[in-house]
Amino acid sequence: MSDPVDRPGASGVPEAVATPRSRWRIQIIWLVPLIAVLIGGWLAAKAIVERGPTVTISFETGEGLEAGKTKIKFKNVDIGVVKSVALSSDHRRVIATAELTREASPLLVDDTRFWMVRPRISGGTVSGIGTLLTGSFIGMDVGNSTKPRHDYTGLEIPPVFASGVPGREFILKGADMGSLDVGSPIYYRRLQVGQITSYQLDPDGKGVTMHVFVNSPYDKYVRADSRFWQASGVDVSLDATGVKVNTESLVAILIGGLAFETPDDAADDAEAAAKTQFVLFHDRAEAMRRHDRIVDTYALVFKESVRGLAVGAPVDFLGIVVGEVVAINTRYDPVAKQFSIPVEIHLFPERFTSRYTKGDQGAGGRLTADRQKLAQTLVDHGLRAQLRTGNLLTGQLYVAVDFFPNAPKGKLDWSANPPELPTAPGGLQSLQESVTSLLAKLNQIPFGGIGKGAQKTLTDADSLLRQLRTDVVPQARDTLAAAQTALNSANGALQPDSALSQSTSDAMTELARTASAFRSLADYLERHPEALIRGKQEDKK
Repeated sequence: MSDPVDRPGASGVPEAVATPRSRWRIQIIWLVPLIAVLIGGWLAAKAIVERGPTVTISFETGEGLEAGKTKIKFKNVDIGVVKSVALSSDHRRVIATAELTREASPLLVDDTRFWMVRPRISGGTVSGIGTLLTGSFIGMDVGNSTKPRHDYTGLEIPPVFASGVPGREFILKGADMGSLDVGSPIYYRRLQVGQITSYQLDPDGKGVTMHVFVNSPYDKYVRADSRFWQASGVDVSLDATGVKVNTESLVAILIGGLAFETPDDAADDAEAAAKTQFVLFHDRAEAMRRHDRIVDTYALVFKESVRGLAVGAPVDFLGIVVGEVVAINTRYDPVAKQFSIPVEIHLFPERFTSRYTKGDQGAGGRLTADRQKLAQTLVDHGLRAQLRTGNLLTGQLYVAVDFFPNAPKGKLDWSANPPELPTAPGGLQSLQESVTSLLAKLNQIPFGGIGKGAQKTLTDADSLLRQLRTDVVPQARDTLAAAQTALNSANGALQPDSALSQSTSDAMTELARTASAFRSLADYLERHPEALIRGKQEDKK
């Protein structure tokens, strides 16, 4: 028999039964990191989903850029922040990498613009003053393109107006900028209606191109034939009515400006399309003067001095300006070994025919249509160009086109470029030619023979004078002495107490008495005419 102690349950203690461990049993302590991982993953996924686009913007300098602090604003609302600032690979520019909000993704199109907002004073406007306290930020303006883009070149000068502002942009071509700048105002009838948005030097270096923006509704006043001019400074003129001072505004005096106007007799009154190109004139007088559509170029060859003639001098025809001088050159003729002065001019044929009567309107059109025939007809009738003095004080010259019936016949060579119009000597040259002709005639006079005859005449005159001095002068002296004696005697006889005077007085008294007697006799005969026959009768008592 076995030992009772060895039997199970013999001692009253339950026997332990081994239970196998579950393979999927997780301890509670591992739930914390698991939840943390899940939360982290969810946050990461949310961050990835909500993360906005990243853009790169290049600037010339990094002034005002600071990673983690410099904001990007659109309409003064924060839409991003600069994450890093680094130099470009060629070390010439600064690359700012910025992260924008997801809502800003539709704003990143091809013509979107970025620029640094700093305190600026330009074109009479002050901007960015608030950045003195808050610091610089990157401004943003959305374009109209639909093409997405993520790398941009920042503007060094902020745009004058934001995209979407109603109005139209135009292009101006001028010789120089004057005192203009970006933001300079544009005036229409002295009302500010726009501003200059940008400018650049032309590729050939001979002018500048400006982009201007005219706000709505004033852009409708820009016509196809409108004229733009620089309205900077003060225009002072003196005429018969006194001194006139004209300016657009005080701002235009200080910072410059532009103005435009459409002539009342403009041929094309349609509104100008956006991006239309105009010429920028220096002043209103130049802008508003007549601009002809037909321009013919001719050459005038002068053999006299053109001192006082300048480019821009008028070409005058019977008091009407029909052209202007555009170039003055010199030319040497190796055959004749002479210099001449070719003057290039522009003629406006329309001005020759613009004053036809109403019944002959077709004649003007026919003449302008066949301008060569018109020019040749005028030359055949003696049309010539001549230099004349326009101002006696300054000595300025102008080209006068006039008719000279006695001028030699001329013919235009239309194969030359430009064709040459015949000329006539100017007034001074005509005077010189007259003097030269007179001197030539004087040279033909035999002054040698005349001199010999004159010498003989002078010798005879000298002999005559000697004879007069020896023969005539003494006799004349005696005659004068006798005449003096006679005058002295006459003077003595005419004295009041002289005998002659006394006798003359007595004679005059007797004459008076005789006259009285004759008067008495005449009175008596008038009363008694019979006394001439009967004689005087005695008075009856």
